[in-house]
Amino acid sequence: MARLTETDKARNEAAIRTAMDRILAGSLPPGGKADLKTLAATAGVTRTGFYPKKNRDGTPRPGPYQHLAEEFERRLQELRAAGEIVDPRDGQVNRLKQQVDELKERLASRDRRLAELTEFKVLAISRLAAQYDEIERLREQATNGENVRRLPVSRNAAEPYGSCS
Repeated sequence: MARLTETDKARNEAAIRTAMDRILAGSLPPGGKADLKTLAATAGVTRTGFYPKKNRDGTPRPGPYQHLAEEFERRLQELRAAGEIVDPRDGQVNRLKQQVDELKERLASRDRRLAELTEFKVLAISRLAAQYDEIERLREQATNGENVRRLPVSRNAAEPYGSCS
């Protein structure tokens, strides 16, 4: 792999800074998000330049653009802490989470109402059954003639309940 010249490194850093500003302003490429992968793709550099390397003797050394990756992550965290949503998908995720919470509450409310209505239905049916049993008992009592007295019939047969005058 060829070593980067200072000119190439300076040109790449300028491209990374420009891409960083665009991404942090919310101008993301289609399918991209606010991360190092999108930053590298937008700037036209390899992503490996953002991560530390190892020398041949095993000692670590910073990647050529690691300081820019750290700056990008720091600025991204500052924007998120300030409540600005850089990545529109983050906003969509937050909106969908809020919608899910609202729908869960509506479903719980509907379940409570359904339980109340079911309880009312059971009570109404049991009352109707008790009333039916009472009507049947009274009919039986009326047909047996036990302790039942007939009411006198009105003189005016057309008016069974008497006249209102």
